[in-house]
Amino acid sequence: MTSQFKIALATLALAASGIASSQTLLNGSYDVAREFYKDYNAAFIAHYKKTTGKDVKIDQSHAGSSAVARSVADGLDADVVTMNTSTDVEFLANAGVVAKDWAKRFPGNASPTTSTMLFLVRNGNPKGIKDWDDLTKPGIQVIVVNPKTGGNGRYTYLAAWGYAKKKGATDAQAAEFVGKFYKNVPILGKGGRDATSAFLQRNIGDVLVTFESEVVSVNKEFGEGKVDAVYPSISILAENPVAVVERTVAKKGTAELAKAYLNHLYSDEGQEIAVKHAMRPYSQAILKKNAAAFKPIQLFTVQEMFGSLSDAQKVHFNDGGQFDKLYTVR
Repeated sequence: MTSQFKIALATLALAASGIASSQTLLNGSYDVAREFYKDYNAAFIAHYKKTTGKDVKIDQSHAGSSAVARSVADGLDADVVTMNTSTDVEFLANAGVVAKDWAKRFPGNASPTTSTMLFLVRNGNPKGIKDWDDLTKPGIQVIVVNPKTGGNGRYTYLAAWGYAKKKGATDAQAAEFVGKFYKNVPILGKGGRDATSAFLQRNIGDVLVTFESEVVSVNKEFGEGKVDAVYPSISILAENPVAVVERTVAKKGTAELAKAYLNHLYSDEGQEIAVKHAMRPYSQAILKKNAAAFKPIQLFTVQEMFGSLSDAQKVHFNDGGQFDKLYTVR
């Protein structure tokens, strides 16, 4: 064996060991978290290298959260899912790809961040939109996500329903109120980003109902001053749950990496990055430190108004449920 051949073999062995030591993790996530995870991933890669000496590559897969959940159930090898509704993680738990007790695996019901629903209106708020009642008035076009395909859409629907109930409406009156709301919806977005594109790129509608965190993304992508954020008097607390996809990590041997990735979301660094993207942090210390970043708003929980997201799913969003009775697909 020549010395050159030995050197070539040694080089190949080194390259192979480098490949072996570098793991790839896939995060299946909802549409409007795209920019947050772009920043978080860079921070996690640096943190993981510093603490373990190992390199890691993070890939992302984004769509409406329910569409992502279905893709993972159908075989997409995501190591973790980072969703905006617990029903999508529950769906994966029932499919046997996420642990049944996933909500107890991480703090705060496995939700490192929360958000709420607000309104984005065109600069100067030409239609004078202030609260949910304004979205039911004739002549107002409202852009929302389809609650069948995205958590953004489910939270919008539940926020409108809960607002009516908080104002003293009966269930029948709440149904009538939400029915008026959806009569003003010309199209349903597939996910949060699709709805934002319809509103800002295709110039459809007077108001976009979306997560508070989407404001930062809109300003970055489309430029400051295109939209104004309007906080309604009452809205819903939206948890952003996370989970390890047990099926994938068992196959790929990435269980420890996946756990470390989700745990770091709760670190001060992860929580501060969340704040920069207008996501409300789980850490009360970080929230208090950044109190000026989040306007006070009367929030109600899903549990308080609907029992659970699973209960709401059965009553409102399953085929033949309340949403199907209130909205006719155009």
